Amino acid sequence: MTNTRITNPEVLEQRYPVMLRQFSLRTGSGGDGKCRGGDGVVREMKFLKDGIQVGILSERRAFQPYGMAGGMPGARGKNLIIMPDGRQINFGSKNSMLLTEPGTKIRILTPGGGGYGALQ
Repeated sequence: MTNTRITNPEVLEQRYPVMLRQFSLRTGSGGDGKCRGGDGVVREMKFLKDGIQVGILSERRAFQPYGMAGGMPGARGKNLIIMPDGRQINFGSKNSMLLTEPGTKIRILTPGGGGYGALQ
């Protein structure tokens, strides 16, 4: 529920044992061009109990969104699992895992859009 379904923070925290730690624009992730590509978002959630199954289905993690008519590509997306001790695990674009430590976080950085048109 991070991009096409931008669930309200209050609803997310009410339905799931999570705390939304960050929900913001991913500044600078859009590709340069006459018309700059749109920025992605950053959403980070902290899990409040153990035994939570987390899954993700996302795109544009390996290949960045392309620009058109001379515009530059947008930034690739990234999905990270952040363990309570600070270790970061790249979660990949399509994955599922059982989290057993409360305090584990997931940080989802959605890709930026590709720019359109060459800069003069």
